[in-house]
Amino acid sequence: MRQYGPHADRSPRHAPSPGPVRAPDGATAAVPDLPSWDLADLYPGQDSPQIEADLTRTEADSRAFAAAYAGRLGQLSGRALAASLEEFQRIDEVLGRLMSYAQLRFAGDSSDPEIGRFYQSMSERVTTISSHLLFFTLELNRLDEAVLDQKLADPAAAAWRPWLRDLRVFRPHQLSDELEKLLHEKEVTGRAAWSRLFDETIAGMRIPLGDSQLTVSDALNKLSDPDRAARQAAGEAIGAAFGANIRLFALTTNTLAKDKAIIDEWRHYPRPGSYRNRSNMVEDEVVDALVSAVVSAYPRLSHRYYALKAKWLGLPRLQHWDRNAPLPGDDDRIIPWSEARSRVLGAYGAFSPELAEIGARFFDRPWIDAGLRPGKASGAFAHPTVPSAHPYILMNYHGRTRDVMTLAHELGHGVHQVLAAGQGYLMSGTPLTLAETASVFGEMLTFRALLDAETDPARRRIMLAGKVEDMLNTVVRQTAFYRFETLLHDERRQGELVPERIGELWMQVQTESLGPVFDFTPEYRAFWAYIPHFVHSPFYVYAYAFGDCLVNALYAVFQDGHRGFQAKYLDMLRAGGTKRHKELLAPFGLDASEPAFWTRGLDIIAGFIDELEAGA
Repeated sequence: MRQYGPHADRSPRHAPSPGPVRAPDGATAAVPDLPSWDLADLYPGQDSPQIEADLTRTEADSRAFAAAYAGRLGQLSGRALAASLEEFQRIDEVLGRLMSYAQLRFAGDSSDPEIGRFYQSMSERVTTISSHLLFFTLELNRLDEAVLDQKLADPAAAAWRPWLRDLRVFRPHQLSDELEKLLHEKEVTGRAAWSRLFDETIAGMRIPLGDSQLTVSDALNKLSDPDRAARQAAGEAIGAAFGANIRLFALTTNTLAKDKAIIDEWRHYPRPGSYRNRSNMVEDEVVDALVSAVVSAYPRLSHRYYALKAKWLGLPRLQHWDRNAPLPGDDDRIIPWSEARSRVLGAYGAFSPELAEIGARFFDRPWIDAGLRPGKASGAFAHPTVPSAHPYILMNYHGRTRDVMTLAHELGHGVHQVLAAGQGYLMSGTPLTLAETASVFGEMLTFRALLDAETDPARRRIMLAGKVEDMLNTVVRQTAFYRFETLLHDERRQGELVPERIGELWMQVQTESLGPVFDFTPEYRAFWAYIPHFVHSPFYVYAYAFGDCLVNALYAVFQDGHRGFQAKYLDMLRAGGTKRHKELLAPFGLDASEPAFWTRGLDIIAGFIDELEAGA
């Protein structure tokens, strides 16, 4: 459950995070035969004696570990240091298993008070136990480079070099042991508690629409309804519901932003996004180059596409509830789960039989939860849990084409996590910027397979437009989210922001990113409040744009017939967190630090829009 750095979010290392906030998929009709996961591979149930046994054992083990190693790391031989790292990983993986189970239970139904109590209790106990291990990373970071290099000369210790390299990125930002322990233990009553409040509030909200009381997820799905009046009613109802709760969401956002500012100042981070960039093992300047490239491309990407869409819809102007409207002629039939499975695995298998074989495990075994039910987390994620178990996928399958793309996305994560598990618990996790590679690549494989099989020009145009919208949601929309967070956190350092001001910042980034064809009605000012990333993982969202552009460039190399691409690609996924982006991309002749890299990725999207314009 440990993060690499002293300013880790202090949430479990493999906590599930929702995927990019996409257009929901319009359908509310139930799709039959949807799978549910079985968490018994982690624990038989939340009352299982095995949970208490693991808590008791890790409590004793962590105390013994501290007694054996605290204050002694500098005196250890290289081989003894390697042994300490093995033991640290072993204990930490048990804690990771415990928290993975609690998180997945809570994601499955956050409206059940017993599950909420269990989740909070587990968070508190695991935090208490892990506090005995906190000394280890702090003391490792205090070792002089020469002393550490001497230990790493031993082959047993050298195997841990990638993890130690990433740990020491945070060395300049480390506080005293006492402060680190205080921040670690207070997390359960600080940011984690506010995150839980947000989740439970969203899960408990009901949106009145006609004669129905819809969950937030179901109401958001209505924004893709073919009937414009239905979309408008949903947009207004969602805005009203979040507007009625806006003071709570604003208080949550202000509190978390202030909490972050305090910690950032103590740790001497130069700006609010710097911690996230360091944890992603990417330089501030690389992120700046990405954001600058995307913002500069707004006119040739989103502005141009949505102007086309307005013409296709026969509208002089678009409202926010038109952004995800289906195109005329798009019947977008309900796709059965079995067909979604065959489409995705077929696309994976055409690229790599090994990729498809691993993906099939998720369907053959109860590793996916795709059903629709109240209290379940909205969106989608793939949770790697621990290498001694396997990942789980959560999604809400409505049976639309975009749901198939979401399945392809999350299955990419799952396959990546299975392949990287061989690196062990501490080194299997990848930075967020690279974690999106396999997921977006899986989407691209699936989309290309579907597009190549389609012979009807009208249907091809609809499919291509749908892919462009997904890419705009991933690149343009997530970059706009990142700019919103940046503006909000910068301004919060001067004092609390009233809800109206937060709404103004939201409207500013939406207007600049979506373009002049849009009008925005007042209720849209509250739509920032439903984005979970702002609460759970500040400055996470640019990783989606990073991953999409990276995959676009990578896929272009694949299309060009790069020799041995599939084998190199699988090796990249197996590397887990042992390599940085420069090392991983070098075999493909790519370098994310070069400005042209981002332009190449954005050109793929622009090329799709060119094709749509030509067809129009």
